[in-house]
Amino acid sequence: MTAAERLALPFLHRLDPERAHGLAIAALRAGLAPAPGPVTSARLRLRLAGMDLPNPVGLAAGFDKNAVAVAPLSRTGFGFIEVGAATPRPQPGNPRPRLFRLTRDRAVINRFGFNNDGADAISARLARRRRGIPCGLNLGANKDSVDRVADYVTLIAAAGPHVDFATVNISSPNTERLRDLQGPAALERLLAEVAAANRALARPVPIFLKIAPDLDDAALAQIAAAATGAGMAGIIATNTTLDRAGLTGPHAAQAGGLSGRPLFRRSTRVLARLAAETGGRIPLIGVGGVGSGDDAYAKIRAGASAVQLYTALVYEGLSLAGRIARDLDALLARDGLENVAQAVGLDRARWLAAAD
Repeated sequence: MTAAERLALPFLHRLDPERAHGLAIAALRAGLAPAPGPVTSARLRLRLAGMDLPNPVGLAAGFDKNAVAVAPLSRTGFGFIEVGAATPRPQPGNPRPRLFRLTRDRAVINRFGFNNDGADAISARLARRRRGIPCGLNLGANKDSVDRVADYVTLIAAAGPHVDFATVNISSPNTERLRDLQGPAALERLLAEVAAANRALARPVPIFLKIAPDLDDAALAQIAAAATGAGMAGIIATNTTLDRAGLTGPHAAQAGGLSGRPLFRRSTRVLARLAAETGGRIPLIGVGGVGSGDDAYAKIRAGASAVQLYTALVYEGLSLAGRIARDLDALLARDGLENVAQAVGLDRARWLAAAD
């Protein structure tokens, strides 16, 4: 943690969480965040779904919902970033308060409900960005949409030309019945239409599918089959959870999706199960509770080719991205591995055994 972060974080944590987040974005845009550039080495560099990444540590969607801080975020140490979620039309999201810190649990509960500026505004900002590390857009559906599959198709057409990848988010718990799209019939239609819209672009982009952690093994098997069958570039596992087991913070009963440290084991078990189901046919990105180099390494050894984080930044600051990448590099060197790809799935069997 930098000296500036040690001073700023206690102040920000005295504010309403959503206001504090807005100030953090403003500080980024003003150039007040650490900007060492992407951390990289021969051990950390990898190729993921056709994209060259300087390291496998990514920023998860939700931090920069409206793509207003892409340039400074690209210089904070991450190997790739994901902005959004975007919906075709602007929407305000759910009523405030809708973001809650669980400091003792190193967690957050949110029920934002896809608040964002809409596809036109976000696509215009992405079109103006300077190319650097890969930048993707998380895609969502409007709350009042009568055809949510059409929403995802609209977003691919609008934003696809301006991003390096896109993520079909059907796993947010904060848009009513959105998770119904994870069912077999609905998912097959969605992925087929998204894939067709992507093929129609002058430059098709890798499409990832982001799933929930609250799925049984049968559902995971169906999702793995649907994603591979539709030609998805990979699966992101996982989004936030509805589970509240073991929480101690005063906001533990708030409605919404839980992220952060309590999600780590659940999301990593889902990741390992997906790794077994997909058999290496498509890459996986591990998300949920990543807050250290050890966490990132555990996700990779469970089956992830890359990882993403967000909630840990609330407690550790943006310099955490570079620290995780450097610590991961040291762990790979310790274990005699020449590249991060060699670590993918080494502990998958152990995680599967722990889940059984």
